[in-house]
Amino acid sequence: MRVHQWVKNTLVFVPALLAHAILNPQNLRASLLAFLAFSLCASSVYLINDLFDLAADRAHPRKRRRPLAAGTISARAALWASALLVGVAAMIAVAVNYSFAAVLSCYYLLTWSYSLRLKRVALLDVVILAALYTIRIIAGAAATGVPLSFWLLAFSMFIFLSLGFVKRYAELEATRRADQSSASGRAYSAADLPLIMGLGIAAGYSAIVVIALYINSPDSQALYHRHKPLWLICPLMLFWISRAWMLTSRGAMHDDPVVFAVRDPVSLVTLALLAAIIAMSV
Repeated sequence: MRVHQWVKNTLVFVPALLAHAILNPQNLRASLLAFLAFSLCASSVYLINDLFDLAADRAHPRKRRRPLAAGTISARAALWASALLVGVAAMIAVAVNYSFAAVLSCYYLLTWSYSLRLKRVALLDVVILAALYTIRIIAGAAATGVPLSFWLLAFSMFIFLSLGFVKRYAELEATRRADQSSASGRAYSAADLPLIMGLGIAAGYSAIVVIALYINSPDSQALYHRHKPLWLICPLMLFWISRAWMLTSRGAMHDDPVVFAVRDPVSLVTLALLAAIIAMSV
């Protein structure tokens, strides 16, 4: 079920949080239910994804220890568990509201498409990964009724596109070091490493440009009373994304950037500083 991956679903809290409406009891309740529904739905998809990826996972140095790849859990048990999880997620989603249920349905269908085919289409697979993160933000807005921000959606697509390229680069670098020409189950080869890095760094820096434009916009000035401290976000994010790519180029990046960010002390300190800057500016 990859419960550690549920941290991705905290993105559903972001729309209400950045709109300064998260402390509203109704919004907080809706966000918590949305988080639970997304987490159960995602775990359902992970089980199915592992069934599709059995051959590739068994050839991977780390993923071969997953229960399905290692043979410690049967495919039948995984199918039953997946059906149960998505059923409970659907009931929770309907209890939130129909708009949120529709967004969650789109997420579920897109993840199925990704697992069946799109993950094997070069470049499109990374765009889909970024879209799946952004859908979580859209779902949070749908659950709470908070209007979606153009700035937030633009930042989300660029930053998660960059992290998607980090993931692919790390996977390819691992296969290159293992003297394999291509990543199992992926449409990339070791020759694509420079291109992936260039695209990933460009996407990451574009996300920071979006932040700078937002800080200078009337939308930002209307929400934050002490506006100037927000500019500190830009150098912090420049440092973080540059360091992430430096570690990636050195082969020191985990093949899941989310796991890296949760375990990396520098990333956690950066997150705490960003939160402090935003809190100070409200």
